Amino acid sequence: MRFGVLGPITVWAADGAVVPVPGTKVRALLAALLAREGQPVPADRLVDEIWGDDPPGNPAAALAVKVSQLRRALDDAEPGARALVESGPAGYRLRSRAVDAFEFDELAGRDGPPYERAARLDEALALWRGPAYADFRDAEFARVAVARLDELRLTALDDRAEAHLALGRHAEVATALADLVAREPLRERTRGLRMLALYRSGRQAEALDSYTDLRQRLADELGLDPGPELTALHRAILAQDPGLDAPADDLPVAIGELFGRADAVAELASLLGHHRLLCLTGSGGVGKTRLAVEAARRAAPSFSDGVRLVELAAVPGDAVADAVMAALGLRDTTGAPDRLATALRARRTLLVLDNCEHLVDAVADLVAGLLRAAPDLRVLATSREPLGLAGEVVWPVPPLDPDSAVALFASRAAAADRAFALGADNAGQVALLCRRLDGLPLALELAATRARGLGLDRLVAGLDDRFRLLAAGQRGVPPRQQTLLATIDWSWRLLTVPERIVLRRLAVHADGCTAEAAEAVCAAQDIAGEDVPDLLARLLDRSLVTRSRGRYRLLESVTAFCVERMREAGDLDATRQRHRAYYTALAERADPRLRGPDQAHWLRVLDAESANLRAALDPAHDPALASRLVDALAWYWFLRGRLGEARRALRAVAPTSGRTRAWLTGFELLLGDVADWPTRHAEALAGLDDPIASWFLAYAEIDLGDVGTTEKLLAEVMATGDRWVEAAALSLTAKLAHIRGDVAVLARDGERSAALFRELGDRWGLLQATEWLGAHAGMTGDHDTAVRLHTEGLEVARELGLWADAAGRLAWLGWIAMERGDHPAARDRCAQALTMAEEQGAPLLAVFATMGLAFAERRAGDLDAAEAHLRWLLDAAARAEAEGGRPLYLPSVLTELGHVASSRGDLADAEQKHRAALAAADAIGATRDAAVARSALAASRGSATP
Repeated sequence: MRFGVLGPITVWAADGAVVPVPGTKVRALLAALLAREGQPVPADRLVDEIWGDDPPGNPAAALAVKVSQLRRALDDAEPGARALVESGPAGYRLRSRAVDAFEFDELAGRDGPPYERAARLDEALALWRGPAYADFRDAEFARVAVARLDELRLTALDDRAEAHLALGRHAEVATALADLVAREPLRERTRGLRMLALYRSGRQAEALDSYTDLRQRLADELGLDPGPELTALHRAILAQDPGLDAPADDLPVAIGELFGRADAVAELASLLGHHRLLCLTGSGGVGKTRLAVEAARRAAPSFSDGVRLVELAAVPGDAVADAVMAALGLRDTTGAPDRLATALRARRTLLVLDNCEHLVDAVADLVAGLLRAAPDLRVLATSREPLGLAGEVVWPVPPLDPDSAVALFASRAAAADRAFALGADNAGQVALLCRRLDGLPLALELAATRARGLGLDRLVAGLDDRFRLLAAGQRGVPPRQQTLLATIDWSWRLLTVPERIVLRRLAVHADGCTAEAAEAVCAAQDIAGEDVPDLLARLLDRSLVTRSRGRYRLLESVTAFCVERMREAGDLDATRQRHRAYYTALAERADPRLRGPDQAHWLRVLDAESANLRAALDPAHDPALASRLVDALAWYWFLRGRLGEARRALRAVAPTSGRTRAWLTGFELLLGDVADWPTRHAEALAGLDDPIASWFLAYAEIDLGDVGTTEKLLAEVMATGDRWVEAAALSLTAKLAHIRGDVAVLARDGERSAALFRELGDRWGLLQATEWLGAHAGMTGDHDTAVRLHTEGLEVARELGLWADAAGRLAWLGWIAMERGDHPAARDRCAQALTMAEEQGAPLLAVFATMGLAFAERRAGDLDAAEAHLRWLLDAAARAEAEGGRPLYLPSVLTELGHVASSRGDLADAEQKHRAALAAADAIGATRDAAVARSALAASRGSATP
């Protein structure tokens, strides 16, 4: 038996038939019991609620009659159902969870990916048959339940709109919410969702008009302004902020129509909705990558956290996790697989792993771990062989069918030669050509580029020669692979000698190259007098080279073919040496520019060349170049948070110079390897004459608790006269002043650091300096200035892609909100910061964010939540102390635990915690923390005095 309150009060039997409930009073009794959701209701209260001001002469007997009538009605429909209405000392109650309001709560309250959540919310909202408790809506007993359910319904309508927005249904949401906004014109969340839907539907003016309407209504009716979230949305719409767009993906934009794959794209997109691992297999050139990209694009609306393409063709086996982390924009640490699992655990993401065949074991290990850890993750892989994992759906990519192959060839041939047209006179030759090329898209593309120069007759004849030449090709490879090799070899033989030389040398590049790099690596005496850019253009015309976003690339199969041609020509080692030399020089050119006004540009340059820089790092073949390269890349790795990569690279070159040892030690300390760090600090400084590397050591060890050692090192580097080092050192002395509570020094050094960094044009440096100026503003009570500085810093961090710094600024904003007493905002900001810090592998930032959460929870009165956060911090401090560190945050944590104990009335424990906080503060010279601990200790003693 099931009960309904989401509309008129209704009872349904097990077969779905409506159960008649006789009489208004009996129905009122049922409604009153349902409104209590299983809790007992005293008899006298039920009498008041059913009869009101006109009670019967014998109220108890009259109520008993109505209860009996209700039981009989239920029992007549379903024998035994009378037992659902129970009586006891506390009164009467209806014992049943089969109520549509409970079903609604269950469906609407569950989380999940957008497509599942949208379906559940559709189902939940379909339960509503009208207003809640429609026939008793004004009864006193129903008012609380009605108000709660009405609000839940509105929330569910908003949640459904949000889910549909995540699925790309912007126009539908804009239309659906129009009536709801008209009924609830002051509901800001609904208004904001419709504004976003209108904006994404290309109706920016209407979105702005909706905001203006709300602002006017709020002012006229309530004397209020729109809330900060809606105001921020309004500003973003005015600025056409890209962040308002639907969840982005990094899929490449297709050039040219995709022939013969429409059904395959639809099938694969559907499979991604039901299976967690899908692998496209097939020979090189069959079109696995293009098909995977189009299927991912079709499926993208179902992935609220976006789609990421990870190119693995140039990635070594031990760097698969690094490549995935880079694609996701995550901070690199030594535990990359674990960090990935943590970052992806709560995400609805589709990873497209392209070209896995040379990394099958490494990719399989990583994917297996990620799928176990992240329930909403989907993986679409392309490989010449399956990954071999349980649950993997293998989808062999077939060649194009004859009609599609002909359409592809004709389209590409017409693009290359405007005079080409498919007709009755050449249809037979084109069909023969496509059939002999087995419908392989790459082979068809290559052949089409030669249609203008050779004509169809010579194309077919030349292809015949190639097939005969390679008829007895490599054993153990699929026939289609032999066909592709024949096609590439045939295209190769049609090139001039200089074209061949440039093409084969391009193959040493990983993930493409710029024109400058191509010229530096490909030019040599054997093509003296030839213009490399011109040769590149000719290779582009022949579709052997592609160009996208200013970078030249070879298809994977062409790359493999050209490496073999270099090896045969004895040209491989010399070309690789030119490649190493070029990218080492590029890194050395970029290094100083990463500390100046061109910082953002050079970060992007090195980001684009990450694969080439990894390939150029080859200590076995050229130790001297490798040592120069890691020294030049150290600062870039630091800025990008690639700490694990930096440590591995620095160790690989067996550092002997003081500079390299200092960088390595600094990265190890940042990664938490702090055992015996004072000795390692001294060894790293021995013979070191690089002030930047010395400053980096100070930066890495500043949170380890030995303030005196850090100050001494900072004084030494400031004496070198390097203005950048001086600015950077001042930002650290400002941090130390903040630890001590020295407001004057904090302001002085923060301002000097910011002024120097402004002169130098270093935005990262300015970000560091303004962090401590914001901290100074917070310490002196100027919260508006603090918020402005940290908000500006957050925008800079996001713009430069410095996500660890962004996490820090979010934590600061949460801290300021806590100090202002805005505990919900503090919790929200600090929770965001904690998530980002954990994703970026930044333990100290995670500590800071957790402190903000703990302090906000305690001040909001949730002592259990506060203590849970503080105990976690205490454990983290204990681990740090066990490794030789003296965590600077320990005094604050102990003081706050003392306050929690005081709030619970345990004054002895509070005093013990405050004494421990005072001792910890004195040990590290944190005078401000010591003063706070003394004040708290005095307060706890005063509370204990009778």
